Amino acid sequence: MLTSPRKLLPLIANHSSNRSPMTCKYRCGDACFHEVPNTSEGAYLGDIIASGISRRSLLKVGAVVAVAGAGAATLGAQPAAAAPAQAARGLAFTPVPPNSEHAVSVPEGYTSKVLIRWGDALFSDAPAFDPENQSAAAQERQFGYNNDHLDLFEIRRDEHVMVINHEYTNEEIMFPGYDPSAPTQDQVEIAWAAHGLTVVGVTGAAQGRPSGELTTVVDHRLNRRLTATTPFELTGPVAGSEHVRTTADPDGRTVLGTLNNCAGGVTPWRTWLTAEENFNQYFAGADEVTDPVVRERLRRYGLPGGASERKWEAYDPRFDLGAEPNEVNRFGWIVEVDPFDPESTPRKRTALGRFKHEAANIHLSRQNQVVAYMGDDERFDYLYKFVSRDAFRRNNPEHNATLLDNGTLYVALFNGNSPVEEIDGSGTLPSDGGFDGAGEWIPIVTSDEAGAHSHVEGMTGVEVLLFTRQAGDAVGATKMDRPEDVETNPLTGVLYVALTNNTNRGTGTNPGPDETNPRSSNRHGHVIELMETGNDPRAYTFDWRIFLLCGDPNDPSTYFAGYDKSQVSPISCPDNVTFDPYGNLWISTDGNALGTNDGLFGVAVDGEYRGQVKQFLTVPISAETCGPKVTETRVLVCVQHPGERSGATFENQFSHWPDGGTSVPRPAVVVAWRPDGIRIGR
Repeated sequence: MLTSPRKLLPLIANHSSNRSPMTCKYRCGDACFHEVPNTSEGAYLGDIIASGISRRSLLKVGAVVAVAGAGAATLGAQPAAAAPAQAARGLAFTPVPPNSEHAVSVPEGYTSKVLIRWGDALFSDAPAFDPENQSAAAQERQFGYNNDHLDLFEIRRDEHVMVINHEYTNEEIMFPGYDPSAPTQDQVEIAWAAHGLTVVGVTGAAQGRPSGELTTVVDHRLNRRLTATTPFELTGPVAGSEHVRTTADPDGRTVLGTLNNCAGGVTPWRTWLTAEENFNQYFAGADEVTDPVVRERLRRYGLPGGASERKWEAYDPRFDLGAEPNEVNRFGWIVEVDPFDPESTPRKRTALGRFKHEAANIHLSRQNQVVAYMGDDERFDYLYKFVSRDAFRRNNPEHNATLLDNGTLYVALFNGNSPVEEIDGSGTLPSDGGFDGAGEWIPIVTSDEAGAHSHVEGMTGVEVLLFTRQAGDAVGATKMDRPEDVETNPLTGVLYVALTNNTNRGTGTNPGPDETNPRSSNRHGHVIELMETGNDPRAYTFDWRIFLLCGDPNDPSTYFAGYDKSQVSPISCPDNVTFDPYGNLWISTDGNALGTNDGLFGVAVDGEYRGQVKQFLTVPISAETCGPKVTETRVLVCVQHPGERSGATFENQFSHWPDGGTSVPRPAVVVAWRPDGIRIGR
């Protein structure tokens, strides 16, 4: 295995982070180099303040709020600095220093291993992985490519079913002799099979004492692959509408495949929610569309005018908008999967809206109504939530299967409480000591058995669900700096929103900084805390405060919830978030703009260590940290796109992780734990 980085290949200038141009090309279709899709003239901070929107909330910034059954939640408390050897419960480890290694690094006293990698067999009849002789049939029985989200469902002690999605493929480093201008049919069909989802059984490997180690189970009864050609069911008001009918599916109810799945979440009824994100890049021929209304809808979602990057349209006309203009409307949804039924058909839940979903994470109200929080991962796009009409019923799967089809979809409007002139784009805190304020959830559509009922003038309910971005534009939702993963602290009810970056903020004719997105040319991103009024996720209003302004702690524009910046790890480009059993926030990064490897970070959100960011893990150079999953005994991450570097090819690999030698790089799931059996961070 390589122990030191090779000389980096030249990169295209003006990248907003450490992300490779190859990542931009294959992962999101070079979104950062295209026109910002959101050109709407929505409401801005000054207009919001001038309009007299009041702070309809129960909290004042910095107040301590009692949370039923969970102690106290705080928005904006200023902690006292602590000695570097001290940390919150669950975060007592020596931070991993920033590095540029071709390896996974974990703290002293911990170990890690690759749990499953691209091409590993899920079934005993799958052939051994051979990158020189892949086939679609083999790939359908093997672990897919570029794993992103993962989660675990317990079956019994030391036995789980693990769910993982596969966001996209890197054909240039996957296939020998790959010609991007003319891929072969075999290569395209292998890529279809490498996309999608994996369900796989895993067991604990401990013998005699507790351990976080895991092992995958070949031929486990729940093992399953779902690909770009597997049938999926459309549910909710959009199913069967004229906008989703195609030549192959005139009923508009059965879609082949799922594409570009990013993060995800789980439901209280033990299903998996996975999110279709940059689906636009797979479709060609937007320039062939002449209807101006349809063209604008395609533009708002970033559809390319000519050929697609992967040229899939050459082998399946459904990817050609000229031939099948409605096929694209069948992607961009939250997908629900039952990991315990290998024969079940996954469902695309149209009542949750269509956009570039980063994830959907569920929180139950005190009345057991389901609330799903979702970010649209695009510069200047929006934060959403869905509130179910009906309540979750334990041990009633038939009822719970309808919860995500009936309810109201909302989009967020933030306003700050500081004078506009104090938000100058530098990241300097305003005179009240924090970037904070209030906000409201604007209803845009309500779905039930009778269909979709629009709350947006000039749009039908089905149009709001299909073209949700335009509904957000119409009601003046707040334009955010790439809202990605959104998750609620299970101990306090406080919501955390990861905003990865936005170097277009305040440039040219793009929107300038506001209190919610306070830095111009925001390279490093930030994290927002949001408390629903009354700590009720069904509320129409909320308070918010910026928790982290990420970057180099020596940079005056950074902020770590008031914690001593000399005692924190540098962090850049927050992406996926999760919580450990102690209520600490864990953040994985994507595109570290500080020039070192991406990683996984733990940070206390309450108490004297609030804001103390500590790096637990780094992934190999050129890879991205995804997942993650943190339990008492183990930490799991997905190592996505190792070896993804400009100029790399199958014949000229940049990385040989994880197998070393001259092997091809293989995206993989990694598990870390303490061999001595002590719990994580204790």
